[in-house]
Amino acid sequence: MTDLTTRYLGLTLSSPLVASASPLCDSIEGICRLADAGVAAVVLPSLFEEQLTLESLSVHADLERGADTFAEAAGFFPDLHTYNLGPDGCLELICQAKARVDIPVIASLNGVTVGGWIEHAKLMQEAGADAIELNTYSIAVDPGKSAAEIEQGYVDLLTAIKAQIKIPVAVKLSPFFSAPANIARRLSEAGAEALVLFNRFYQPDFDIEEREVIASLMLSRPEELLVRLHWIAILYGRVTADLAITGGVHSATDIVKSVMAGARVACMTSALLQHGPGYAKAVVADLAHWLDAHEYDSVTQMCGSMSRNAVPNPSAYERGNYMKVLSSYTLRDDILAS
Repeated sequence: MTDLTTRYLGLTLSSPLVASASPLCDSIEGICRLADAGVAAVVLPSLFEEQLTLESLSVHADLERGADTFAEAAGFFPDLHTYNLGPDGCLELICQAKARVDIPVIASLNGVTVGGWIEHAKLMQEAGADAIELNTYSIAVDPGKSAAEIEQGYVDLLTAIKAQIKIPVAVKLSPFFSAPANIARRLSEAGAEALVLFNRFYQPDFDIEEREVIASLMLSRPEELLVRLHWIAILYGRVTADLAITGGVHSATDIVKSVMAGARVACMTSALLQHGPGYAKAVVADLAHWLDAHEYDSVTQMCGSMSRNAVPNPSAYERGNYMKVLSSYTLRDDILAS
């Protein structure tokens, strides 16, 4: 029988399928349903930096700046006391999950400054979390702040947390670094046991009639996987940290592609929200069937087999592929005639 197990964050997982943070992971009932369906690990919803620093000057400055513009601006900020489970509820969920399921439970912290993160990372460790994912979702809007400063802040944050806890740490990155390979290497050298590519960029929409900026959230699509495959394949073998893909993982085929690129795990959210926790069982079964049909003895055997280091033509991941892609599109005759 094909061996689906993989190693991620120093943990042995039953398969590469991980349930990343979603409403399915914010209750013990949802976590149990995911575990029963065969998910190999769960990432809990993030505890936000703003929830740990409600009185911080940055939050007050944003609120005050919005109030000078129009009263509805305060609506952009959720009630940070009740946005999700909050600090205490987060710790309680870790304790409950560890008592009820046998799969690894990964806690998540979302922010970009040291703030109260270190203390709460320690509390998460004490609550039983098997690892912590640092979700560094941030939009660089200050034109006076350089890319080097922002990147150094991420490295400093990771270093500070690693100095205080013993459990593994993953860093979840955005795709908007000017030199992704460099920041990946720096974070790996600073002690990140895993790098998760990529955080989704949630963009506001415009209501052109009311002239309002409105929140907009759409579930991921399979084509979003491509940019993640590209960078995982480039980083595989060039950083010591484990690699994980999140965003665009909707099927067993997507997991196969992720592992072939070099990922140890593929994190699924949108497909589980669309089809329910039980969908995980079908995905794991499809994965086992594919490996068996293609005569792979294990998931580990195919890991990195389509990475930049493994393919005959590495330029497929570099500039040399640019003209080839552009020239690959052929216009239909009816389009040319119109």
